[in-house]
Amino acid sequence: MKLIWSPENATKAYIDTVRSCEVFHESGVAELISAMAAGWNAEFIVETWSQGGVTATSIGLEIASRHTCARHVCVVPDEQSRSEFVAAMKEAGMAPEVLVGEPEEVMAGLVGIDFLVVDSKRKDFARVLRQARLSPRGAVLVCKNANSRSASSFRWRSVVDCGSRRVVRSVFLPVGKGLDMAHVSSSGGNLGSSKGENRWVKHFDQQSGEEHVIRK
Repeated sequence: MKLIWSPENATKAYIDTVRSCEVFHESGVAELISAMAAGWNAEFIVETWSQGGVTATSIGLEIASRHTCARHVCVVPDEQSRSEFVAAMKEAGMAPEVLVGEPEEVMAGLVGIDFLVVDSKRKDFARVLRQARLSPRGAVLVCKNANSRSASSFRWRSVVDCGSRRVVRSVFLPVGKGLDMAHVSSSGGNLGSSKGENRWVKHFDQQSGEEHVIRK
């Protein structure tokens, strides 16, 4: 089974996040990410957070998880960050699961992630993406604060394309401080690439009514 988009879930999560994040100046980011997570029917949502960070995105992800009955985990680097995060989320009436430790190490124990949000301001964000154990049905990866890093220093293929996976599509959105997002294929699919590998293409002959499968 692959990730399937649900406009209804996306709309509900978006509206609920708008109501919950009115006090945040960067709520537009939270609303969009929440709608994305709910719209893709995420079952396992993971994010990274550090002390002093804005919790609007976390609130949005928690709202999305309620719409899709997903597991929502926030990875924080230390106990001080955990205390600050838990207090902020409690004030918002929410209590997502929190794990303490270096993100790239914690990721080893999180299997089946289908929606991952990392902060580009952290120097280790690329390593976190590489270590993520994604769901076999595919995943959506999001880098927030993407304006904080050099566009030339990061390529989605450098952290995703390997084995039976590839980046289906990626997009940069000038929302908030920049969102860089990628949709990763399900595992074991027909991946064909621009590296000269063979791809199968279907062609329908309107005159004969026959369907031809051609290798390119």
